Amino acid sequence: CRKRKLNAILNLEEDVCNLQTQKESLKKEHSQCSRSISRMKQKLNNLYRDIFSRLRDDQGRPVNPCQYVIHCSSDGSVFIIPKHLVKSEQKQDNEKE
Repeated sequence: CRKRKLNAILNLEEDVCNLQTQKESLKKEHSQCSRSISRMKQKLNNLYRDIFSRLRDDQGRPVNPCQYVIHCSSDGSVFIIPKHLVKSEQKQDNEKE
C-alpha cells in the first residue's frame, strides 16, 4: 500500500511539473499572439489612415474617416460607406438573428 501511495504521489508530482511547463509554454505563446495581434492592428490602422488620406469626394475634398467606413465584401469588392448606414445595417442583421 505504501509503495502504491508513493508511486501515486510521484506520478502526481510529475504531472504537476509537466503542467507547470505546459503553462509556461502557453503563457509565452499567448504573449507572442498578443504582440502579433497588436502589430496587425497597428498595420491595419496605418493602412486605414493611408487609404483615407488618398480618398477624395466628388468636389476633390478629403473624405472624413469619422463619417465613412471601408467595407470589403466577400467577392473582394471594396466600398466606402457612410457610418450611419453601416450601423442601421448591423441593427437589421442583429434583428434577423
